[in-house]
Amino acid sequence: MAPSKLVLFLAVNMALLATTAHTCGPYCPTPTPPPTCSIDTLRLQVCANVLNLLKLNLPVPANEECCPLLSGLTNLDASVCLCTALKAEILGIKLNVPVAFTLLLNQCRKTCPDNFTCST
Repeated sequence: MAPSKLVLFLAVNMALLATTAHTCGPYCPTPTPPPTCSIDTLRLQVCANVLNLLKLNLPVPANEECCPLLSGLTNLDASVCLCTALKAEILGIKLNVPVAFTLLLNQCRKTCPDNFTCST
């Protein structure tokens, strides 16, 4: 290919690429940031006691401190906070994260949103 034809070919390709790369213009959706925990996840260490009782099939005392931390949160926020604490091993124990996550959510009368999964 002659150099002038190669330059023309590259110029046309770059122009086409530039116009197709931004086709949504001002209507491009803005990405939503992933949810983050709105409370200090270190405070969730108290949930380790509740989880140990649940794993042993023992009754959880009414004055436990885990669920009150989550009580003011939406289901999604509570899920994010518990998942973050479990995955970071903040509770200080090795766990099967999905099982522990479900146990704690159920104990605190929270439900996991359909579009949220907590896995390792």
